[in-house]
Amino acid sequence: MKRLRLDDDRLLPVKAKLQPVTKTAGRMRSDITRTRMLQAAKTGVAVAIAWTIAPYLPGVADNYPYYAPLGAIVAMYPTLMGSMKNAAQTLGSLTVAILLAGAVIIFSSPSVLTMSLAVGAGALIAATGWFGANREYIPVTVLFVLIIGGPDADDYSLGYLEQATLGIVVGLLVNFLIFPALTHNAVDQQLSNFRAVLSDHLSEIAEALAESWPPERDGWASGKDSLVAVSGEVRAAVLLADESRKANPRARRYRRDLKADYEDLAALENVTFHVRDITDVLTGAVWGTPIKVQLRPELRPALSTALAAVADALRDWDSLENREEAHALATDALAALTAELDARKADANATSMGASAAISMDIARILAALNARLEQAEEAAEEAEAAEVEQADD
Repeated sequence: MKRLRLDDDRLLPVKAKLQPVTKTAGRMRSDITRTRMLQAAKTGVAVAIAWTIAPYLPGVADNYPYYAPLGAIVAMYPTLMGSMKNAAQTLGSLTVAILLAGAVIIFSSPSVLTMSLAVGAGALIAATGWFGANREYIPVTVLFVLIIGGPDADDYSLGYLEQATLGIVVGLLVNFLIFPALTHNAVDQQLSNFRAVLSDHLSEIAEALAESWPPERDGWASGKDSLVAVSGEVRAAVLLADESRKANPRARRYRRDLKADYEDLAALENVTFHVRDITDVLTGAVWGTPIKVQLRPELRPALSTALAAVADALRDWDSLENREEAHALATDALAALTAELDARKADANATSMGASAAISMDIARILAALNARLEQAEEAAEEAEAAEVEQADD
């Protein structure tokens, strides 16, 4: 079989479709790299400051300066709210562990039995989930206090807690003062990538319908499983952006309507459900799984055209100039498909029309979800414009 070269002109349409996705992925990787590098630099600064200050703490704490940098690392979470929550859970777990170890020292003496009971109690408390990811500090700290602290367990506990608290405070301050992370841009890119993935999947189905039947390629059938994974990544990005603005002073300057992001996400998750359903219907028509259905060959061109138009509507969503036109073309393509289905009902039984009717209904629901977001976006734009005019008049 003759292979296509990368510079073959027949690959130009494919390259054109993949280019936006490639650019979006490149921007996402670049932003993620910058964010990680900044977080790593802030962690290094926090550790350096904590280590420098640690020897100056009064009392016995200056004997255990190495716990201050550890506290600073614990506090360096990607978001301010996450840092504060993580810090509170860490201090809580250390306090519980010290109390458990103290109970052993006060009411008995460290031995294999008493240490095992204290560690077991710590593990039970950790299992409640009250202390989040830091729950493992409880049994570990119990052992540290009883084994490393030994006869000086009280001094060790006090020094450990003071130095860890110092490091946590330093970490929180560094995270607060040095460019606290806002992940708004990641949401834009993730939503855009989500639309591109859905668009490419529908385009592949449309091409399969337009080619010889049954289709030789089966990538469109297996690709539906990746849509759920992409949806999960986008939801995680929106939730992280929502958390990153809490207690963040930069959020006042860089405002964002996260409600609209949640609505975009809900609409795309709805679209994903129907795209997966379309894929299942067509796999049933080709391979008889998961349910064997019939697909009339004369309806494949209209189905292909409608699916390609929906793919274009998703692909052009980020372009304000082309979005409404692409949506209108998709609506017209659906109307043409519906008209052809109605025209062929008289000379066909319900079973042979079932697959096409199901796909047509899924397309209608996809466009309904996109149309709702289109209307909401227009209303939001009008409200913003009215607010600007009112502000200017004042």
